[in-house]
Amino acid sequence: MGRFRYAYNALVYHGEDIADSIERVARFGYDAIEIVGEPGQYDPRRIAKLTGDAGIAVSSICSIYTPERDLVHPDPAVRAAAVRYVEDVARFACEMSCPTIIVHPTACMKTAALADPEQEWEWAVQGIRAAGETAADLGVSLSLECWNRYETYFMNRLEQAVALWQATGLANGGVQGDTFHMNLEEESIAQAFRAAGPHLQHVHLADSNRAAPGSGHLDFGPIVQALADVGYDGYLSFELLPAFADPFAAMSAGGQEAFFDRYTEQAIAHIRACESELAEV
Repeated sequence: MGRFRYAYNALVYHGEDIADSIERVARFGYDAIEIVGEPGQYDPRRIAKLTGDAGIAVSSICSIYTPERDLVHPDPAVRAAAVRYVEDVARFACEMSCPTIIVHPTACMKTAALADPEQEWEWAVQGIRAAGETAADLGVSLSLECWNRYETYFMNRLEQAVALWQATGLANGGVQGDTFHMNLEEESIAQAFRAAGPHLQHVHLADSNRAAPGSGHLDFGPIVQALADVGYDGYLSFELLPAFADPFAAMSAGGQEAFFDRYTEQAIAHIRACESELAEV
């Protein structure tokens, strides 16, 4: 294994039994798998055994933020339910010896605020802090992920995530960049990673078209160099999805076979090639 540790997000394998996903990830040389954050749909003991038998780890939990899981919703009952969800995901992670859960303050595809921005910021700080304290007791860290403007109005750039993380006062976690989202929002992906520096907790990789690196127009060489420069030692996890408004409907309809074996192999090969070039400099 080289400088970085690699994971593949099981979200990409929509509709597939987790045993098949774990087998594929292990077969293509990954160190870990990222699990979808739906504790009611997965048996953590089964996943722990399957990953242990395959010789890989669970890198992280890709939490799913729906309208009922909104940490900045004006309804206090919705906010409380969102905190409970994050805490449930932290317990889910703990049962699989998973170190990291991903957090976003509001629901995916909610693109306008429902309250004053200062009030929403305060709710975000309070909710993340409350859930983060529970996670800390379980030995689990939080990773605040930025999404692009077409999926959220709240927290689009790494500098915003760093400010929010610092406001919580938590020590168990940090921020997360996803190169697909960053391609739309950051002036420079590499410089954004450098600026985040020690706050960087987790990384999602995908090309400009959200397919495997090497399929779009992103140059991953400078990105990998920046991660090396800041001493990033977390997982590089590939989160790839078809270029559709509803990618999961597209996956369910079929015809997206590339996202299974082909992209699983291509993703790690492309970034490892970038990593090898670093070693030669």
